[in-house]
Amino acid sequence: MSKRDYYAVLGVQKNASEAEIKKAYRRLAMKHHPDRNPDNKGAEANFKEVKEAYEVLADAQKRSAYDQFGHAGVDPSMGGGPGAAGGAGFGDAFGDIFGDIFGGGRRAQRQNRGSDLRYNMELSLEDAVNGTEVQIRVPVLSTCETCNGSGARKGSTPRTCTTCGGHGEVRMQQGFFSVQQTCPQCRGKGSIITDPCPDCHGQGRVNKHKKLSVKIPAGVDEGDQVRLAGEGEAAPHGGVAGDLYVAVHLKKHPIFQREDTHLFCETPVSFTLLSLGGTLEIPTLDGRANLKIPAGTQTDKVFRLHGKGVRNVRGSQRGDLFCKVIVETPVNLSREQKELLEQLDASMRVGGKRHSPKESSWTDKIKSFLDDIVS
Repeated sequence: MSKRDYYAVLGVQKNASEAEIKKAYRRLAMKHHPDRNPDNKGAEANFKEVKEAYEVLADAQKRSAYDQFGHAGVDPSMGGGPGAAGGAGFGDAFGDIFGDIFGGGRRAQRQNRGSDLRYNMELSLEDAVNGTEVQIRVPVLSTCETCNGSGARKGSTPRTCTTCGGHGEVRMQQGFFSVQQTCPQCRGKGSIITDPCPDCHGQGRVNKHKKLSVKIPAGVDEGDQVRLAGEGEAAPHGGVAGDLYVAVHLKKHPIFQREDTHLFCETPVSFTLLSLGGTLEIPTLDGRANLKIPAGTQTDKVFRLHGKGVRNVRGSQRGDLFCKVIVETPVNLSREQKELLEQLDASMRVGGKRHSPKESSWTDKIKSFLDDIVS
């Protein structure tokens, strides 16, 4: 199945700013998140599609490649994906070709770096807002301690490759052209292990579980990543280790919904409080807050509490809390309560428009509409 255009997936224009792309991603990620749509395969597929589109368009290098070459520019299986973990970029695909002809230095250099890794971490809203430190256990290819990553048995050393003389490359003469290629014998390493290490079998790396402490900064949001430099996979036979990227995913909160730095909640209230007015106690991430309800407040009214949202992870500005009040219809009434409500209703109907202006206006509109039909 062909992939949809990433801009269409996020519902943004091709000239959309980074902020517009991030806002669109957060809105769609919240809508299609699997936690909000349990047992909904369609929502799960949409969430993955949105996430894939954001990871490309939020990265300037990947976005540029996508704009020029489409999906082929960022799909590792098609030679794309600049900066993708464990894979070559679209530009690197051409670099491999010219590197084989004019020198294999780039290939050897890239192979001498360990792969980047990704770890998905679920956080509560409170931990994401306030920041926390989490201990994680990551399966990773680590440098073999027995041979220190050389791949050779302790006490022995790799011998120089006789095919390339230790250069890692061989030169072939084809007519007037001299073609330089990666050595097929040592595969660019320049040496051959004749007595491999028994623990890593000559690979220089072993599978281990690494325990790490991850500091999560206050204000992180869905899709944010924390980079741990050098905590990815070890490079084969020495070299620079890759990085570990800890991707943040927020758990569903029982009260609040988050959008950027703002929080949203709905609070059920009695029609008596909305009618007479009063004070309503509502929860915030800092504790409790008192909300003044004016008399005659209608259901679905949204109140804004400034500075009660989330602090921006890259600054000191803090969002707001939006609280929607929703009238709760009384249930399981006693006979006495029903009689009191009936008396109240009768009393209010005497006042007509004075007590129920919206209902009276709606009634007038219906009457006018039916009169027009009849006439």
